[in-house]
Amino acid sequence: MKIGCCVNMIATQPDGTGIEFVERLSRFGYDYVELPLAEMMALSEEEFQALSERLKKSGIPCQTCNNFFPKTVRLTGADVDLPAVLDYAERALARAESLGVNIVVFGSGGAKNVPQGFPMEEGYRQVVTLLRQLSPIAQKHHITIVIEPLRKAECNLINTFAEGCRLAEDVGKEYENICVLVDFYHLSEEKEPVENLLRQGGEYLRHVHFACSHGRCYPERMEEDYYQPFLAALKAIGYNERISVEAYTQDFDRCAPLALKLLKNSF
Repeated sequence: MKIGCCVNMIATQPDGTGIEFVERLSRFGYDYVELPLAEMMALSEEEFQALSERLKKSGIPCQTCNNFFPKTVRLTGADVDLPAVLDYAERALARAESLGVNIVVFGSGGAKNVPQGFPMEEGYRQVVTLLRQLSPIAQKHHITIVIEPLRKAECNLINTFAEGCRLAEDVGKEYENICVLVDFYHLSEEKEPVENLLRQGGEYLRHVHFACSHGRCYPERMEEDYYQPFLAALKAIGYNERISVEAYTQDFDRCAPLALKLLKNSF
């Protein structure tokens, strides 16, 4: 099991990537950092190369990326420009590959949210079509795309792990690099039973996000019983890939090592 950390949620610099935390993650013993792809796409080529060099010097790899599409890119509704979306995806996944990324998270709630008045079923079909066209682009760059279910407060489409698995199934089993992520915080917010992981996780689950369900903060204590059914379900399906801590904190230097210890002890 590899334990990583998403840093865009705690970013302190104008670029919003969170790259300023990579040296500390390496020092604490994290296995990888998860950086936001949309924010990295907003960097100039010179700025992106500087970020890449900083990663190399830090000794910690970027194996996963979240935030695939920025809010300014429409993925559903009447204003979708599919050629422009695919052009962005080609350039974004090329940048991700250059960092050594294996997994790109497709949450992108702002881009994916179905506009008011637009048929929800049509928005869903647009996402199915998009994922089928993204699959060969991602495959060319040796990347797996994982569908991230988001709580209803952040997106009105794909809110549970079960819905994420249905989307992956509707995309088609021949698109093997379209899989699913589960986020403990979103699962808790939607009150989704962990039994859904037991039913479908072994087939579709390829990545995990983790945060305390109370306040979306860094998990710290093993005695937090409400973590245990979720972690037990991951073990029951034999999940042994990556877990990224994705949370807020005002005290990173204290909280990040505690979260790492909790997860390593759990597995």
